[in-house]
Amino acid sequence: MAAAKGIPFLDLITSHLELEEQLLDAVKGALRTGMFIGGPVLEQFEREFAQFCDTKYCVGVSSGTDALRFALMAADICNGDIVITVPNTFVATIEAIIQAGAVPHFVDVDQRTFNMSVEALREYLETQCDRSDATGLLRHRDSGRIVRAVIPVHLYGQMCDMDPILALAEEFGLVVFEDACQAHGSEYFSTKKGQWQKAGSIGKAAAFSFYPGKNLGACGEAGAVTTSDEELAQRVQIIRDHGQNKKYHHVVEGYNGRLDAIQAAILRTKLPYLTEWNVRRRDVAATYNELLRATEAMQRPWVPGWSRAVYHLYVICAERRSELQKCLAENDIGTGLHYPIPLHLQPGYAHLGYRLGDFPVTEELANRILSLPMYPQLSQHQQQEVAKALARFYEAEIIGGNVPRLA
Repeated sequence: MAAAKGIPFLDLITSHLELEEQLLDAVKGALRTGMFIGGPVLEQFEREFAQFCDTKYCVGVSSGTDALRFALMAADICNGDIVITVPNTFVATIEAIIQAGAVPHFVDVDQRTFNMSVEALREYLETQCDRSDATGLLRHRDSGRIVRAVIPVHLYGQMCDMDPILALAEEFGLVVFEDACQAHGSEYFSTKKGQWQKAGSIGKAAAFSFYPGKNLGACGEAGAVTTSDEELAQRVQIIRDHGQNKKYHHVVEGYNGRLDAIQAAILRTKLPYLTEWNVRRRDVAATYNELLRATEAMQRPWVPGWSRAVYHLYVICAERRSELQKCLAENDIGTGLHYPIPLHLQPGYAHLGYRLGDFPVTEELANRILSLPMYPQLSQHQQQEVAKALARFYEAEIIGGNVPRLA
């Protein structure tokens, strides 16, 4: 839900106005090359984003969904293989799994981080799966399907607890793919390695989305796969381009999933500002944390010591969420819901066989989460107005469904 005036949930105008001259020059430069698909502009962005993510390779594609789908396909995750992920994510995560030919299985999320629960993953692997003596492959006990991979989703700009997830993956023979579509520049401190690691550099491969509202957003659809696996990067390059390794030589069945040069030019222009924008987002989050400290009817985002979040979204858990959202909208404050219906309860995925009650933490969060305005240009004055509105809502008495005006 977004407000038409007042304090918008998302501001996609100001940052583009600030960089207007540079963006127009970048687009003109791409136009003058005459190479609108692929070419030097795309290759330059791929090198620079790989460097930003501390990986050897980046392959630009047409969306974050394609990024995850192509990464799975390039690793031969297909033919009904099970891929474990969470129901508290955007639908693209399981779209990619299913469209690659695999089957999504869910585990619940952590109550504090909203990301994949290590305990829930361990329980699934230990109680629902068996390792075949003949092949050593992990099989799901009820379906007999091979369990091949796990996709932790770095939701809202905060990374999952990767060390124990990687340890479980190694123990059970699974491949880890990061869904980093909301985590551009986010970092995780690996106790095992004794260093901070960037989102997109930890698993076998990672998927990024550059949808306009992301921390690094294109002016249209765009995405990328990051990896340090040369063979996987080459296979993604082939898959994204109709399965061809050279013109008219199709070595596999592929897709039209390429990133165009104009979007690459826009992303390349914005990339040098991403770290600064992420710092601003952290500052905005810190201000929210302080302003909302006394509001007991809501839970602020929890950031563990091993996480450097980039706050793609600032998500609270609120009592009387629907009434609060309506009240904020009436007072011209935009908000969002990420995500109001868990994936295991979506009608389009009823065939997966899940029911209400299967993932209680996710289901509770879906009824309480609310995303507040969050973007680098959000002012402290605007944040103070949001905080005042929240405080006054919980102090007010709502009688007969009337929403109090807080101005």
